Amino acid sequence: MTVGEAIRAAAERLAATSDTARLDAELLMAHALGISRSDMLLRAMRDPAPEGFAALAERRAAHEPVAYITGVQEFYGRAFAVEPGILIPRGDSETLVEAALEACPFPRRVLDLGIGSGALLLTILAERSGAFGAGIDKSAVAIDVAGENAIALGIENDWELHCRSWREEGWADGLGTFDLILCNPPYVKDDAQLDAQVRDFEPASALFAGPEGLDDYRILIPQLRALMNPQAVAILEIGADQAEPVGALAAASGFGVDLRRDLAGRARALILR
Repeated sequence: MTVGEAIRAAAERLAATSDTARLDAELLMAHALGISRSDMLLRAMRDPAPEGFAALAERRAAHEPVAYITGVQEFYGRAFAVEPGILIPRGDSETLVEAALEACPFPRRVLDLGIGSGALLLTILAERSGAFGAGIDKSAVAIDVAGENAIALGIENDWELHCRSWREEGWADGLGTFDLILCNPPYVKDDAQLDAQVRDFEPASALFAGPEGLDDYRILIPQLRALMNPQAVAILEIGADQAEPVGALAAASGFGVDLRRDLAGRARALILR
């Protein structure tokens, strides 16, 4: 079977479990071949399919996310290493990057609360070479992967990462103050119905935040001001139905609030000033 034939067969197999079956099959095949998807489409479609591809397709058929299978997720035009235990960066979160670059065009100091793979912080540092970056995460795995991504991406900015949880006393001690704070906290309601590829594979601690999905906002928002320089902004990712309740929490802590929507028109980020 050729690469092209194997991709077509896998796409048919994956159609029952994925809305992006053809793309999934192509990404898995490129990974199996050890080349980029574009190179594969241009040069390798008539080559023999590699033996390991079928096993990768079966993992995807069992709902395992493509990013965990390949170990890579694209975000804002860059490749970030990911692995189980770390939330997979979503294209929707690029809204935070766009909002940050608009609201705080030239930050000197940037803080990412819940760094995960490092997608948000490292993207800002890559786009703004003079900025210093700091990140925290309660997961030691996330801290390790974010550090590896910084090196792999050639981030030359000064940066530091801390294994801390904002649910613990003294988590902000020694961090200093910042011009820009980014945060994509857990915000899914405990009883939300999620796709199997999210529910069964991605870390629950990075997803769920109480019966209303607001638990982490309630902890974080009142503490942000102490971390912010004059004229600083904090940008929080939110669920599509959370603009009003999270905005109310921010207003109660004395912040002015602006909303940013993602490409689908859904509420996605709140800018706090």
